[in-house]
Amino acid sequence: MVEKKQMSTKYDPTAVEKGRYQWWIDNGFFKPSGDKKAHPYSIVIPPPNVTGKLHLGHAWDTTLQDIIIRRKRMQGYDTLWVPGMDHAGIATQAKVEARLRQDGISRYDLGREKFIKQVWDWKDEYADIIHQQWAKMGISVDYDRERFTLDKGLNKAVRKVFVDLYKKGLIYRATYIINWDPQARTALSDIEVEHKDDKGAFYHVKYPFTDGTTFNGKDYIEIATTRPETMFGDEAVAVNPHDERYKALVGKHIKVPLVNREVEIIADDYVKTDFGTGMVKITPAHDPNDFLVGKRHNLPELNTFNEDASLNENGGKYEGMDRFEARKAIVADLKKEGYLLKVDPIVHSVGHSQRTGVQVEARLSTQWFVKMKPLAEAALKNQDGDDAINFVPKRFEHTFKQWMENCHDWVISRQLWWGHRIPAWYHKKTGEVYVGMEAPKDEENWTRDPDVLDTWFSSALWPFSTMGWPDTDAADFKRYFPTTTLVTGYDIIFFWVARMIFQSLEFTGKAPFRNVILHGLIRDEQGRKMSKSLGNGIDPMDVIKKYGVDALRWFLISGSTPGQDIRFSYKKMDAAWNFINKIWNASRYVIMNLDDQTKPELPDETKWNLSDRWILSKLNATVKQVNTQLEKFEFGEAGRAMYNFIWNDFCDWYIELTKETLNNGTAEEKTATRDILCYVLDQTLRLIHPVMPFVSEELWQEMPHTGKSIMVSAYPVEHDDFANPTAEEGMDRLIELITAVRNIRSEANAPLSKPVELLIKPANDQIAKIFKDNEDYINRFCNVSAIKLDKAMQAPRLAMSAVITNAEVFIPMQELVDMDEERARMQKEIKKLEAEVNRSAKKLGNEKFVNNAPAKVVAAEKQKAADWQDKLAAAKERLASLNAN
Repeated sequence: MVEKKQMSTKYDPTAVEKGRYQWWIDNGFFKPSGDKKAHPYSIVIPPPNVTGKLHLGHAWDTTLQDIIIRRKRMQGYDTLWVPGMDHAGIATQAKVEARLRQDGISRYDLGREKFIKQVWDWKDEYADIIHQQWAKMGISVDYDRERFTLDKGLNKAVRKVFVDLYKKGLIYRATYIINWDPQARTALSDIEVEHKDDKGAFYHVKYPFTDGTTFNGKDYIEIATTRPETMFGDEAVAVNPHDERYKALVGKHIKVPLVNREVEIIADDYVKTDFGTGMVKITPAHDPNDFLVGKRHNLPELNTFNEDASLNENGGKYEGMDRFEARKAIVADLKKEGYLLKVDPIVHSVGHSQRTGVQVEARLSTQWFVKMKPLAEAALKNQDGDDAINFVPKRFEHTFKQWMENCHDWVISRQLWWGHRIPAWYHKKTGEVYVGMEAPKDEENWTRDPDVLDTWFSSALWPFSTMGWPDTDAADFKRYFPTTTLVTGYDIIFFWVARMIFQSLEFTGKAPFRNVILHGLIRDEQGRKMSKSLGNGIDPMDVIKKYGVDALRWFLISGSTPGQDIRFSYKKMDAAWNFINKIWNASRYVIMNLDDQTKPELPDETKWNLSDRWILSKLNATVKQVNTQLEKFEFGEAGRAMYNFIWNDFCDWYIELTKETLNNGTAEEKTATRDILCYVLDQTLRLIHPVMPFVSEELWQEMPHTGKSIMVSAYPVEHDDFANPTAEEGMDRLIELITAVRNIRSEANAPLSKPVELLIKPANDQIAKIFKDNEDYINRFCNVSAIKLDKAMQAPRLAMSAVITNAEVFIPMQELVDMDEERARMQKEIKKLEAEVNRSAKKLGNEKFVNNAPAKVVAAEKQKAADWQDKLAAAKERLASLNAN
């Protein structure tokens, strides 16, 4: 007696997901196995910033990692996935300062200690939100090992790295031109600056000679600048030493407009003779190239801006004005006093802070730097050795190398309060610099550097600092480092991936991971980047609420190709939900047909019929393909293999084929079919578990099994003895036959409920035997009144036919339709078509239409006329054949 299990007739993700994540955690399934004989497999999560909620990009990133770690866990590896979050210095401080500004408060009103307390409160608030989102996504991280980039342990690692690099001469303090964020009031590294096209202008300004010199009949030279507000920092005008036009001017003196300061015309190879006028004003404190020119010529470095980019005391009467307001006032005064020659509007690329969005300033400042050349060389050398990192896709290795070959020294100090304090102190009397793990013993005589380190400085240590380093005897460091695989977006190769590599090589002597998988960005349906300004952002929690997390996860991997962007679409989400609903209903059919004796084990092979051998062979091929593709991190290809097997082979065919046995087979045949159904479903659920963890666990718990959870059961492996090309060939021919008959019925508009005679002309005995042995299936799917198999069969005079592999198929017309009704229908159809032919002929016979209508319209009407003629001829031919019968 079959035990009928009660299951919902439709996939309900809310019910399926309820309580499951906590159940996994309570049972400790996310923790390493502790099996020392097992191979370790470790991943560290790219720590999301505590600046806000997770977005779809995070969902994609964590889904790919979860697929990897769940599969490896099922394959028997000792898996560790370390979770954590990043303090995100500039970004988080900017968020908190923005919140304070709403209450009319600045960080300076609170002071450092109270402000930091506010930021910790923010961190706790958003860390809670991120934890909830991780739970919704179903990610199987070990929360007992969760880290934060400002943890005490990580701070110790940061201090050690800073001190060691300083002692090696790889960290130094110097005054240079750096990128400056006037809103956050901090230095930025080069890669924290995004260049965007802004509207601007070239302002052509007179710089008069001071000694009566004339040039081309004029008592001034013409200088073009996009930033007249920096004029007050001008210390020279430069020309190329080989520019014959200006050789006589070198050494002459000119006056800077509005301030009347005298500067010299100098010669320097930096100036391009073919750009602009070939004369360039040199402002050493406000341009990186000018800074280098100034060093070569011993020019003063006059800073004219405050930290907020307002003009300082060197800006004369414009002191205190915002840079852009000052520009307007200066241009007005230049015009008023006769210095402004002309203004040419332009669109030019301008650097903006990635964190605050404001235009950056090139500012002379004393900062801490990392000397990059030796670190970069070590990273490049590693890629040529046995410890080379596997980049997926491979092309990103070139991107990485190219950046390492051309990187500049890294400015690591930030003028912020939120972050790792720089472990440097300055003696109050002597100015001596002390760098150490701890404060100097006579701390009262020293002042600590107020700056913090760039967020990426601590994030660069993430793979090994989270494992307990600098304690090299730490259990996790010895067991799980180097990590196995990193998954992250291609947009942070320079920010994070590269820095982890050179810091890990420097401090552990090993690459931080063996594989780095780089995915793209999620865009909207139009291919646009999701952003607040466009209002096209999608909250993954809203998607999960509507479709369930498994559907979102399926969407994120099914259209995924390493390194490529994907487009979010609700139509694709509908398709993802429909696929899971298909799995649900197929599983429901299987589960409801099981009995107490059913087990997910295969019966003796002698009890397998053709469809059993076929589905096991197909399952085996799918398992092989999925494992192969997942090992290469080709998630989309693995997803396609799963989909094709589940939807086409298992649901559309095998399940339908089993209904014949379960309804009409012997008791022994039914038992064998149940066992095979149970086995195939069990393996299928295990196969999809890494992608769809919730629904696969829910369904597996309804199945006969010996384990506690599907996530700690064995992942499917290939079985050579399942591969059966003969069964696949036979079943493919059977499917081809059934499909051909269905197509004939559809073309003839004959319902499946009407039995028909099926005539088959096989090309050989082998194909004839396949059809003969499986007449029950043919009858079930084709509803035939009789089947005739004859290699010498003559084609009936009036029949519909199809040619399939090694056979011809015929169904007599009288079997498909009532001949009298069909004749009457065809006569009506012919009258209708004749009317259309006449209407079209009349329209084309109208000279006014032909001569005046657009050529495309006339051509389209001629095509219609030809189509109607073809249809009419076919209809008459069909009627003639009916009348001849």
